[in-house]
Amino acid sequence: MTAGEIATVRAAELLRVTGLVQGVGFRPFVHRVATRYGLGGWVRNGAGEVSIAAEGTPEALEAFVGALEREAPPLTRIARIAREPCAPEGRTDFAILLSAVEPDGRLPVSPDVALCAACEHELIEPGDRRFRYPFITCTDCGPRFSVIEAMPYDRERTSMRAFAMCPECRREYETPGNRRHHSQTNSCPACGPRLWLEHADGRVLERHRARAIESAAAMLREGLIVAVRGLGGFHFAVDATDEAAVRRLRARKRRDAKPLAVMVGSLDEARAVAHVGAAEAEPLGSPERPIVVLRRRAEAPLAAAVAPGLDTVGLMLAYTPLHFLLLECARRPLVMTSGNLSDEPIATSNDEARRRLAGIADSFLLHDREIVARYDDSVVRVVTGAPVFLRRARGYAPLPLTLPVASPVPLVAVGPHLKNTLTLAHGATAYVSQHVGDLEDLETLEHFTAVYDTYRRLFRIEPEVAVRDLHPGYLSTRVAEELGLHRVLTVQHHHAHIAAVMGEHGLTDRVVGIAYDGTGLGDDGAVWGAEVLAADLGGYRRRAHLRYAPLPGGDLAARRPWRAALGFLSLAPQEAPAFARAFDGVDEAERAVAVRQIARRLNAPAASSMGRLFDAAAAVLGLRLVADYEGQAAMELEAMAGAHGAAPLPFPVEPDGEDGWLLDPVPLLAELGRRLARGVSAPTLAAAFHESVAAATAEVAQKVCEAEGLQTVVLGGGCFQNARLLASVRWRLEARGLAVYAPQRLSPNDGAISYGQAAIAAAILAGERAAAHAPDARLGRSVCA
Repeated sequence: MTAGEIATVRAAELLRVTGLVQGVGFRPFVHRVATRYGLGGWVRNGAGEVSIAAEGTPEALEAFVGALEREAPPLTRIARIAREPCAPEGRTDFAILLSAVEPDGRLPVSPDVALCAACEHELIEPGDRRFRYPFITCTDCGPRFSVIEAMPYDRERTSMRAFAMCPECRREYETPGNRRHHSQTNSCPACGPRLWLEHADGRVLERHRARAIESAAAMLREGLIVAVRGLGGFHFAVDATDEAAVRRLRARKRRDAKPLAVMVGSLDEARAVAHVGAAEAEPLGSPERPIVVLRRRAEAPLAAAVAPGLDTVGLMLAYTPLHFLLLECARRPLVMTSGNLSDEPIATSNDEARRRLAGIADSFLLHDREIVARYDDSVVRVVTGAPVFLRRARGYAPLPLTLPVASPVPLVAVGPHLKNTLTLAHGATAYVSQHVGDLEDLETLEHFTAVYDTYRRLFRIEPEVAVRDLHPGYLSTRVAEELGLHRVLTVQHHHAHIAAVMGEHGLTDRVVGIAYDGTGLGDDGAVWGAEVLAADLGGYRRRAHLRYAPLPGGDLAARRPWRAALGFLSLAPQEAPAFARAFDGVDEAERAVAVRQIARRLNAPAASSMGRLFDAAAAVLGLRLVADYEGQAAMELEAMAGAHGAAPLPFPVEPDGEDGWLLDPVPLLAELGRRLARGVSAPTLAAAFHESVAAATAEVAQKVCEAEGLQTVVLGGGCFQNARLLASVRWRLEARGLAVYAPQRLSPNDGAISYGQAAIAAAILAGERAAAHAPDARLGRSVCA
C-alpha cells in the first residue's frame, strides 16, 4: 500500500459518552473538535448518553477521542466513552442532530452555574448588544436544573420555550463555533425574559429593565426591602451595612437571630469584609458560587444584626447577571437571604411571592422566566483547607453520587425530619436532591413531593422500595409508608450518617464510625446523638456512647440550653454550685416544672446527645440559656472559643460493663463551672471544652479500633459542622496512626441521611439477592427466597 493510499484509508466509530454531558455545551464542543480534525458524522443527545458517529483517518479519530477527554467544556464530567467500530458511510460533513427521546435512559442534569467571564465582559461592554441585559447566558453558564422540565436537554423541554429566539439569536444558536451554538437558554433584549419592578401593593413602578434595577437599588440604599426573583426562587435583599434595615427584615421575616447571607460583587469586596485565603477563594469564585462561611473582619462595615453573636459571616459572590447589575447599582454589600417566612420553602412564582411575601418586602423585582425547580443557595465552610458542606443545593445538586454497592431494584430514601433531602437510586447511581428543609409544615411537605416527582421524571426512576428513618413519628416516615411501594426498609439514623460518609468514599469494609449530632432514635428506644459504632453498610454494633441524661421537655431542650444542663446536673446533684450560671435568670416556676419532669420521667427522654452537651456547656458558661434557632448555642460557643489555645479538661472514658465504653460529660461540665467561678475567662474555657471533646473522642475511637481490629475511622453528624471540633478530632486521630474519613461531597448534617439510607438499603438488597441465588452445595441448586 502506497503512502497516498494510507492517507486515504478511512475508519468509522460509534461513540457513546456518559456522565454530565448535557446542558454543558458538549454537542457544540464535539462539533468543533470533529471539524478541527476533518471528521464527518454527527452528534446527538439521548436520554441516557450522547451518541457520536465519526469517520475519517484512524489517526484523526484517535486525536478526536483524546481531545474529547482533555478539552471538554468546564462543566462537563465525562464518566465513560464507549467506542465501537462501524462501517464508514463516506460522510465529510459533521452535524448536530435532533435529540432522541429514550423512555429508559437517564443522564445527570447540570446544576445552575454562575455567569462566566465571557458573558460578564459582554454584560459591561457598552457596544455589545447584550449590554446590561440581566439574562445573558451561553453554553458555559446560566440556569440549567432550575429551568429543565425533562431530558434530553433541549429548549422545548425547558421553561425557555416561552421565548422564541429572534433572528440574531437564532443565527448564533445555529452557527458552529459560536459560543452560543446550541445554547438552550440563549436570548437577548429583543426576545428574552422581561424584568420589571412592582410595589408591594401590586402597582408596577418600572417596566424598563435597566431603570427597574436602578430603582430597586435606590430603594435598597434607602433601607427598604426588595424581593428579587433569582434562579431557583426569591431572595430578600437589603443593605447589609444598614443596622435598622437588617433588623426590620428580621422582624418581618420572623428570623430573630439566625445568620443572614451577604452577597458582594467580587473577591476584592469579599476580602474587605472577611478573611479570605486561597482555600476560601476557590469555592467563592467557582462556577458553583456557594455561600462560604468566613471569619469576619473586625472593621468590616456590616451591620451587627447580620450574624449576631458570631465571628463569622456567610458570603457569596454575585452569580447571575441580575445580581451583578443590582450590586453595581447599589454600591454596597447586600443581605441576600431566602425569600420566605422563617422555616417555610422559598417562593418561586411571581403569584406565590405576591401572596406570601407582600408583608415582608416593600417591592418586588420580577421576571417572567418560570422556575421549574425550587433551589436554595448552597453553603460551605473551609476546614483544614477543604470545603465542608453545610447545605448542598444550587451549583451541586442534582449531580449524582455513586453507591459503593449497586441496588438490584430502584429505590427512594426519604431522609430525616430536619434538613431533609431525598435520594433516588438506580443501580449504583444515587441522585441526592437539593436541600428540602425541615418537614414541619404542609408547605415543606408539598415541596418534598414536588422534588420527588421532579426527580422521578428527570431521571426516569420508578422506585420499588422506600427507605425511612427508624423514628415512627417523623413526617418522612409517614411519607415512606404512604408511597404504596412494594417494600419499606428502616434504617437507624446514626448508621445512616456513617454510611453516607462510607458511601461517598467508596468504603465497604467495617469501620469505626463516630456520629455526633443532636438527636436520633436509637435501637433501645432512647435518644441517641453521640455514638461510636463498629459498622459496615449491612449493619453495626454500638461500642461507645455519651452517658445518658434526661432531656426535660424533650425537643424543647434544643431551644432551652439550661434544660440540657439541668438534665446533666441530675446525674450528679452535688455539683449544683458548678452549674449555677446555667440557671441565671431562668424562671423559677419553669425550672421547677423541668425538675419534676426529670423526677417523674415525664417528657424527659434519656439522651446521649452531643448536640445537647454543647448546649449545656454554653449554659454553664453563661453564654446562652435560650436559643432562637437550632444550634445557636453551639455556634456561639465555637465563636467564643475562636483561636484560643487550651488544654483538655477531664472527660472520662469508662467501661460500660457491657463490653463497651461510656463518655461521662458531668466532670467536664462541672470543671467548666468551677474554673469560671475562679475567674478563668469564658473564651479560654470554651476552647478547653472543644479540646476536651476532641481528646475524649480520639481516646474512645482508639479503644474501639483496638477492640475491633480496625484502623479506619469515619466522622459524621451535624456536630462536625463545627470547624474546630472537626479539625481537632481529625488531627488527634491521625496522630494515633488511624485513617480518617470525613464528609466531602455531602454535609455532615442530616442533609446526608437520605444518601446513607440508600447506601445501606442497596447493600442489604444486594445481599438478599445474592443469598437468594447462592448455589446450595448439598442439593446442587439455587436457593430462592
